[in-house]
Formats: sequence, structure tokens, C-alpha cells
Amino acid sequence: MPRPKKCRNVCHYPRILSFEPVGYEGGGEAVSLRVDEYEVLRLIDKEGFSQEECGDRMRIARTTVQMIYASARKKVADALVDGVPLHIGGGDYRLCDGANVFCANGGCFKRILNEKYKRQKGDTMMRVAVTYENGQIFQHFGHTENFKVYDIEDGKILASEVVDTNGSGHGALAGVLNALNVDALICGGIGGGARAALDAAGIKLYGGVSGDADQAVEALLAGSLAFNPDVQCNHHGEHHHQGGSCGEHGCGSHHCG
Repeated sequence: MPRPKKCRNVCHYPRILSFEPVGYEGGGEAVSLRVDEYEVLRLIDKEGFSQEECGDRMRIARTTVQMIYASARKKVADALVDGVPLHIGGGDYRLCDGANVFCANGGCFKRILNEKYKRQKGDTMMRVAVTYENGQIFQHFGHTENFKVYDIEDGKILASEVVDTNGSGHGALAGVLNALNVDALICGGIGGGARAALDAAGIKLYGGVSGDADQAVEALLAGSLAFNPDVQCNHHGEHHHQGGSCGEHGCGSHHCG
């Protein structure tokens, strides 16, 4: 029996999921870069870590890092030289939950959240987050500066708190929600890449919602929340549509459970 593939730990979900050359007219096949390949490039070529350090952070062997790194660089070279689009998505990975020992170095924001909002598995409490601004549901998931987090038990709100996202953006916000141990998110507009990141983190999405944040959570608990299960923004923009614009590209992908 073949050895099962180990899921790669990814700290930062890509903020930009698609690159297209100026003047591209569809003359070549786009290159697909997996999220784990992106993470290896980020750690080695941008952050300056060695392959061994990269493996420690992604919880994979150095030989696996070498294989992923070679594949990633070849794909980027193909896209640059052949002048074709580069899309990022898919792969065998899980978003960092803030528990990795390396998250403590430099005071990783997700690690701080993970410690502050720790919950034990099996807790009967449910935690719901809402994109938040001045009491309202903020309509651009990728640009939200705050989440309002609600702790719920037996259908009642026990406590709530506004949490600053600390400048995180787009898909990286899914890592923040994961570190907050959130079970569900209520928001306005959201892109496909962020939806995929939330799905990978096991966070249920209630998108396309607007209005008062507290009332939306109460409606969720009452089973009367009006939301759009298919809400998705697929382009950059500032105007609201179908519950809001997310300001990010949409892209589907497959992830580890």
C-alpha cells in the first residue's frame, strides 16, 4: 500500500491568486501553482529560510521541500518565459492554526489569538464571527479590519468581543478565523479563494448578508437568517453586488481535511 501523502502546513494563504501578462491574448495554457508550492517559494525565496527550516515550518521532510521547490520554480519560469497566466490554488495543505512552535517566533498574530481564544475539542459552545464595522456587517471580507466574535451555548449568546485583524487581508483572514477557533462566519461579499480557505479550515460560511451584526447572529440562532449560499466575487472592484465586492479573484481548490 502506498504511503499516504502528508498534509503540508501553510501559514499564509496567497493574497493574490492569479497573474496575467500584459497583452495576453489566450495563446497558451495557463500554469497552475499549488498553494504548497507557493508557500515553499515564499519561505525560501522571500523570507530567506533554508530548505531544512522550510521543512520544519511546513512539517514535511527536506527531501519533500526540494521536490516541491523544484516544481514551483519550474512553473514560475514557464509562466514568465512563455508569457502565460499563472494561477494559484489547490494542493495538499492545511492552514496554520497558530499552534506550530515556529509561530511563537516574532509573536505570530495567529499564535496570540490561538492562546487567547483557546477552546477544547468537544466543547458544546459555538463561536460565530461577523465582518464588522460600526455595528454593521462589513461588506468586503478581504478588507475587513475587525471581526465581532460571539460565543454561543444552548442557542444563547454568552459573550461577544470585537477583534482587530491586525492588517491581515484576503485569504490570510481565514487563518485568523481558524486561530480564533471560529465555527461559522457571517459576511457580505467574499471571493472564491477566501471561500476555499474557509472550507479548508472547516468554517461554515453565511455570505451575502447585510445590516446589523448583532441582529444577524440572533437571526442565525433563530434559523431565520437570510443569506446567499452561492455568493462569490470574481473580480477586483469597489462596488457592491450580490452582498458586496470582496476585492479579490475567485479560485476553487482542493485541500487536506
